[in-house]
Amino acid sequence: MSDFYKEPQSSDSFQERNDYNVPFNQPPVVSPTNSKAVASMVLGILSIVIPYLGLIIGIVGIILSSLSLKEINRHGEQGRGMAIAGLVCSIIGTLIYALIIIFLVVVFVIAASSGDPDIFSDI
Repeated sequence: MSDFYKEPQSSDSFQERNDYNVPFNQPPVVSPTNSKAVASMVLGILSIVIPYLGLIIGIVGIILSSLSLKEINRHGEQGRGMAIAGLVCSIIGTLIYALIIIFLVVVFVIAASSGDPDIFSDI
């Protein structure tokens, strides 16, 4: 009876040599990188480097990185490190330019309240 039924043979030489008749495991599927995480990292770096626009770019970077972290947790995508790096750089860039703007406003308010009309003539 055993001669009537033979196991189907594979055309794969590895399976024939080792007498295995099981299919190979598929390679693992790597989930894609979240594009918002990449964008938030780029914007975070630019918010530190670009003067005057760093405040606006930093705010956009913070929003994108928080959205990307939510999507990464929800869908299991790659890019968590980039999203965190974008968040940190965006916060630093926003703080730097916010402090610069606050300093300039304070200087102008003090200068305007001093009452000397030619206070900026020495600059």
